[in-house]
Amino acid sequence: MTQQTWDDVGGLLPYDEFHAASDAIVTNIEQVIEGKTATVRLALAVLLAEGHLLIEDVPGVGKTKLAKALARSIDCSVRRIQFTPDLLPSDVTGVSVYNQETHDFEFRPGAVFANLVVGDEINRASPKTQSALLECMEERQVTVDGVTYQLQTPFMVIATQNPIEMEGTYPLPEAQRDRFTARIAMGYPDPTAELAMLDGHGAVDPLSGLRPVSDADTVRRLIGHVRQVHVADAVKQYAVDLVTATRESPDLRLGASPRCTLQLLRTARAVAALDGRDYVLPDDLQVLAVPVLAHRIIPTADAQLARRTTDAIVADLVHRLPLPHDRKRSPYDTRPQSGNGRAPFEPRRP
Repeated sequence: MTQQTWDDVGGLLPYDEFHAASDAIVTNIEQVIEGKTATVRLALAVLLAEGHLLIEDVPGVGKTKLAKALARSIDCSVRRIQFTPDLLPSDVTGVSVYNQETHDFEFRPGAVFANLVVGDEINRASPKTQSALLECMEERQVTVDGVTYQLQTPFMVIATQNPIEMEGTYPLPEAQRDRFTARIAMGYPDPTAELAMLDGHGAVDPLSGLRPVSDADTVRRLIGHVRQVHVADAVKQYAVDLVTATRESPDLRLGASPRCTLQLLRTARAVAALDGRDYVLPDDLQVLAVPVLAHRIIPTADAQLARRTTDAIVADLVHRLPLPHDRKRSPYDTRPQSGNGRAPFEPRRP
């Protein structure tokens, strides 16, 4: 099996091509998911940040439809795993099977050997099966019987789950939750979008007519473009301070990990690129704080008794943490400017 690597990727996309390609993917997904532009853009940002996405919400709000729409918008290999209590780890990663003709064992790849892996209702599988994803999500590889197999590039796991208080579910292990870059909730559509859904989805499933508007090679170049987005030292320090605040909060017994800091910056780069900037602002980190941090932390018993959610705790930390400023603010400008007129977090031009 020949795997595509970053050494095979061509040059980076120009800015106009980047936005044309990313906007085409968003517009294509919105043919299926109506009225959820922010959610769709965040899902694309996670893909371009080389991360994994966890979609958590009640049944029937379009979790699986969003995952399938993103997968169908890109012409690449896609596999779906329906997580059930009897699913085995070998069903996910693959298994070595004895071949009687060659008198040797041969490896048969599992469902994770694809560019996009859609895991439906991941919390209905046992923790042992859930843990089968740990290695492939973090290291982009699978080890079976002492042999390591590299996964394709790009690689993304899009998992859906119902809230853990629903019947017949298992809570995700902390180690696996930490490997998901972001957790989003679909939410109920507004009445206008729901009415449009009745007209557009009543007779024909829009997924059946969805066609790819991009491919794996283009996505690799989009990711390469995102990697070049500039992050100022003040923004990096702000990200560290934000994650450190979760570790020192009296409302939390488990704060965010260093992996969270890395993924927060990677996703901020993707959000900045999608917004047409080649530099990250502290506002990007503030917008991403809840989806990137909230699912990784564990509240104390007192916070749970007070019915404080992790989303509310993270939002409060963001509100109380001061924004970084590396120069004085102009009285006539909403953003601080440097002496040469460039934005404070913008990269220096040669």
